[in-house]
Amino acid sequence: MKPYKIGYTTGVFDLFHVGHLNILKRAKEQCDYLIVGVSTDELVMEYKSKKPVIPQQERVEIVNSIKYVDLVVHQTNRNKFFAWEELKFDVLFVGDDWKGDSLFVEMEKKFNHVGVEIIYFPYTSGVSSTGLKEKIRYKKSVV
Repeated sequence: MKPYKIGYTTGVFDLFHVGHLNILKRAKEQCDYLIVGVSTDELVMEYKSKKPVIPQQERVEIVNSIKYVDLVVHQTNRNKFFAWEELKFDVLFVGDDWKGDSLFVEMEKKFNHVGVEIIYFPYTSGVSSTGLKEKIRYKKSVV
């Protein structure tokens, strides 16, 4: 029996890599039903000031094809409490690189009042979409 019924996690999932897979796998190990919010291109532009390499619909298709994922939704807002009001999940899964970030400190307070837990998973060391982009740029400049 898994400790949670409905779990939720989000991400851009640009240049899908093993770190993305790890968080989805770990999340599904903890819940019966895993909902994944894929950030829209507009949301990414708003808070990162750059467009994802992989278009939104393709990122949704990639995440939707992962066996650990039960439902994919579009993340149009970074406020996870708004998502909870719609989806009513029991637990939010987040990479531990976000622990202590003001966004999540506030979410912890709000979720505590409604009985939702936040679980921070260890960040997969040495793997990131930003790192992959830098490697690609480096290889292009060497060639």
